[in-house]
Amino acid sequence: MSSIPELFRHLTAGVYVIGVANGERRDAFTASAVMQVSFSPLLVALGISAAHESYTLLHEADGFAISVLSAQQQELAKHFGTQSGRTVDKLASTPWRPGVTGAPLLRDALAHFECRVVNDIEAGDHRLVLARVIDGAIARPNGQPMLYAQTGNLDGSESLYPATFS
Repeated sequence: MSSIPELFRHLTAGVYVIGVANGERRDAFTASAVMQVSFSPLLVALGISAAHESYTLLHEADGFAISVLSAQQQELAKHFGTQSGRTVDKLASTPWRPGVTGAPLLRDALAHFECRVVNDIEAGDHRLVLARVIDGAIARPNGQPMLYAQTGNLDGSESLYPATFS
C-alpha cells in the first residue's frame, strides 16, 4: 500500500513561482496548487497558506503573477520554496521584471500569467484565491514544464499529510 504523500504526488500539477507586489514591497514563492477553473471568464485558482508573508501582499494588492517553471529549474523551485520572504529577499539573486500588476515575473520562466483576485475563501489550512487572468505570454515554446511529482519532498509536505484517511 502506498503512503498518502505518494498517492497525492500522482495528482498531476505543475510547479510555479508566484510573484506578489504591493507598492515597493515584492515577494515570490513556489506553488503547485494552481489550476484553471473557467474559460469564460478566464479564471485560475491558487492555494496559499494565509501564514505566508506573500499572502499578506497578495491580499493587500489583489493581484499576483504566475511564472511557469521548466523541468530543469528544480533549484529555482527550491530557492523560492524553502526560504521565508520575511527574512530573505528571494528576488535579489534572480532576474525578474515587473508585470502589468507590478508583481514579479521571472525572466527565465517558460510562460507567465498575470491575475487579478476576484474571490478569496477559506479552504482548510489554506486560502483558495480565484483570479481573472488579465495578461500572459509564452516565453519558451519548446520547454517542458516541471511537474510536482518530479520535486519529491522539496516542499516538506510529507510531514503535513495525515497518517490515515478520516
